[in-house]
Amino acid sequence: MIKTLFRLLQTLKRGLRLTNFVVLASLFLVLMTENHGRHASHTRQSPPLNIATVNHLDPTDFTAEELRYLQKRFGVHGPQTPLAQLFTRGIDHLQPLRAQTVNRLDGLKPVIVRESKRYRVNPMLVTAILFDEIQHSKPGEDIPFVAHSGLVKTHGPAQLGISELIHQKRLPQHPTAEQISSARNLLLNPESNIELLAGKIARLKDDLGLPSNALIQASRSYKHAKAIATLAYLHNGKLDYPARILRYMQDPELHGLIYSQRSSAQLPLI
Repeated sequence: MIKTLFRLLQTLKRGLRLTNFVVLASLFLVLMTENHGRHASHTRQSPPLNIATVNHLDPTDFTAEELRYLQKRFGVHGPQTPLAQLFTRGIDHLQPLRAQTVNRLDGLKPVIVRESKRYRVNPMLVTAILFDEIQHSKPGEDIPFVAHSGLVKTHGPAQLGISELIHQKRLPQHPTAEQISSARNLLLNPESNIELLAGKIARLKDDLGLPSNALIQASRSYKHAKAIATLAYLHNGKLDYPARILRYMQDPELHGLIYSQRSSAQLPLI
């Protein structure tokens, strides 16, 4: 894959402006270090996973049996490398980047609240996933020509791929090139992307045998916290991801962003 990307860079170099080429080159370097199969998902039939069989203190601590089940059915993986985890933690401490991410989420709040209510999913889970994906997004991946080049497989604020549209039966199993192009444009649209994320969480709830109408809240019980950790794991596919998501869900600033009510200042009576 790396050789293919390098050849594409050499081919595109002549026709790109310097700024675009630098962005594309940066993206190439990020992709070289990224593990493959992040969003792999299989649809083989298996009995539902009993996610509350063992009452661990830490809901992100999966048993060997649970890991085997999730890996076999959904194709999830182990954690990121220690170096990658260290890099992720470093990114989270960059306050200007955090402020930019929170500001973007603030603008997306109406969509988050609306689609979470529509699909009966926890809006804080949606917000935490969006925060993580936006915070750690690759450079230049939202540029249309990069998205349509095939260099990146996931798009938009929630980092969803073409496969999710297939899972939600919005694309056929083997889409045409024209359908793939239209799907990428849909994924690049923030509102459509968030709606698809809420739909993905609802789909995964159903796959795990969780009640579709129940709103899962981590603070309610260990079982609920374990369910959220499992949903986060299935979204990203990396074992260290659920702990980050649960931590973001407890973040006071993100919590206030979703649940605070803005009131317009009233003029004093004269």
